[in-house]
Amino acid sequence: MKPAPTRKESAPQQRFLDGAADLFARNGYHATSIRDIARALGVTPGAIYAHFPSKAGILLAVYEAGVARITEAVDHVMQSGETPWIALEKACHRHLDEVLADNGYARVVVRVVPEDVAEVSADLARLRADYESRFRHLVDALDLAPGTNRTLLRFTLLGALNWSQVWYRPGLTAPGDIAGEIVRNLKDGVAVKGNEA
Repeated sequence: MKPAPTRKESAPQQRFLDGAADLFARNGYHATSIRDIARALGVTPGAIYAHFPSKAGILLAVYEAGVARITEAVDHVMQSGETPWIALEKACHRHLDEVLADNGYARVVVRVVPEDVAEVSADLARLRADYESRFRHLVDALDLAPGTNRTLLRFTLLGALNWSQVWYRPGLTAPGDIAGEIVRNLKDGVAVKGNEA
């Protein structure tokens, strides 16, 4: 898969995006205004509007950067030639490394639902679908029991990975250990054999 394209931001634009990503992640998109971002960065709202036409435009740029970071990490695994289950585990590990990192970008990608921001919902949905297609390929490569609904399996997996932002605390368990446990549970199950009733 080709990496998601990323645009190169100027130094002021990057500073505005970093500040916006942090506030969107901490306080929520709708609860954060351009004035809040400007105040946090010590600039005027006009300085931000000189680079971004709207708050939704800033969100789109933050989302693009966040998706690009996660995509780059997962694409590296997909090009490594690992066996399907190992590739899935490593992709989950890289995904968790990004979404659990102390930066606002990945938190925004997970927490902002495209339908919540009508002005850019189609763009956000496209970015999300492009990234999630990597997991569709990973799941499609797995040798699964006949009748397994691969779409639901993929949604369950991504839901579990993304929900970790809610409960994870640094030092609790390493992201690689979480990824390994989730993938082992998918592959081998957790019921005692012969005691499935």
